[in-house]
Amino acid sequence: MNLDQFKPLTVYTIYIASTPEKVWEALTSAEFSRKYFSGFAVEMEPKLGGSFVVHAPDGSEHIRGEVFEYDPPRRLTVSWNVNWPDLVEKLGTTIVTYEIEQAGEAVRLTLSQRHDRELSDDILSGGRTGWPAILSGLKSLLETGKAPHIEMSPPVRLLEALKAMGIKVP
Repeated sequence: MNLDQFKPLTVYTIYIASTPEKVWEALTSAEFSRKYFSGFAVEMEPKLGGSFVVHAPDGSEHIRGEVFEYDPPRRLTVSWNVNWPDLVEKLGTTIVTYEIEQAGEAVRLTLSQRHDRELSDDILSGGRTGWPAILSGLKSLLETGKAPHIEMSPPVRLLEALKAMGIKVP
């Protein structure tokens, strides 16, 4: 896959009072991710070309992808394909990159979400709502030892746009 064809559409930067190693572990560990990612468990083969899977709290496979960049504890790039019928075929692949940098006594975590085609704001609204909550939970967990329960409403704009495209949603 040629990553150069993907254009950044959404970028988030957050500062966390932690170490790059702890941030890396939180991003790549099922144990950590369950705590800040609403019970979802990130599981991956720790190598270039390895599998990247996110299991829902009920154990079902919610996201499947591949590791494209693996440079612990600095950079991780994965494909992020939600397991809904026809979604990837109609919307293309999503690429998520995490960049971890020391910033004084903190770590600067930058997440970028890229796509291989133009997508509407309605389609992008799901990630633009979800990522800030996920990253806030990660920050709280690493800084205080506890991730807050963040109440999230279903991404109505995203779901309506997907339905209009003929994509079945849960």
